[in-house]
Amino acid sequence: MPKARRKKIPIASVEAANSSSNTSHSSRTIIRQFHVLLKRQAQLQSSPTLDANSKNALADVQRQIADLGGLECYQRMSAVGQGSDRGGGSEKILIGWLKEMGLQKSQSSKLRYISNYLFSLGHDRVRSWIRLLEVGALKPDNYRSCISWIDPTPMDLRSRHPSILEQDFLLLDVNEHRKKWDVISLSLVLNFVPAPKDRGRMLNIAHSLLSPSGYLFLALPLPCVANSRYLNFEYLKSLMGAIGFVQLQEKWKEGRKMAYWLYRKEPQPIRSPESFQKKRVVRQGNRNNFCVVL
Repeated sequence: MPKARRKKIPIASVEAANSSSNTSHSSRTIIRQFHVLLKRQAQLQSSPTLDANSKNALADVQRQIADLGGLECYQRMSAVGQGSDRGGGSEKILIGWLKEMGLQKSQSSKLRYISNYLFSLGHDRVRSWIRLLEVGALKPDNYRSCISWIDPTPMDLRSRHPSILEQDFLLLDVNEHRKKWDVISLSLVLNFVPAPKDRGRMLNIAHSLLSPSGYLFLALPLPCVANSRYLNFEYLKSLMGAIGFVQLQEKWKEGRKMAYWLYRKEPQPIRSPESFQKKRVVRQGNRNNFCVVL
């Protein structure tokens, strides 16, 4: 009697399920697969009409996302990448830049108690700390060391902790939260948004939610800017200016994986946003299709 053949399991599923395989290479591979699948899913879902082939293609993409472990797996792999054994999270860079600008202020617990009490009575909050919105927060305590001068609000699509607000940033009520935060962190968030227009909308929403002269921290995989057909460093600077951001800091190194920026909110756009549609800015070489559309 022939031996029964074992059903093959997708390699990605094995990597996602096996915690011992959470190496730097495997986590980056799975994250890249997620980005490709989510982009394809967004393209299919945005189609005004879905024929039978498109519906089958969408079902196949959704099956592959489920095989990878869904959003929970993506979050787990991203959290692995923020481990202290791999240099920690990008918040260290943001904290360093805020300190360089002299924004670090200590506040006693008594003053904080009085401030919160007055606020509960309807008075304006007496603030000597910075209100920070951390979008895409995988951990609730990234800013624990700065609690005396930073008041963080961690937020993510799917909360992994009771202290993390479960909220889609793109669905926030802008009028309700306008000028609410002094700093907004978009670390490895913009590249997770599948549609270029939604990336532009995310940056515009961040501008509306920041207080006057507030700060936006942006962190992206370096290839999103350094190896894109539709984006380079000067183009990104001009695009952010069209939204109303002036660049204060930039940090990246050739051959590294990440790039970081700090912007200050300006009351009016520095450049006209109409010119920032999808257009090729770099024509030579083998490049990716990452872009932002306003």
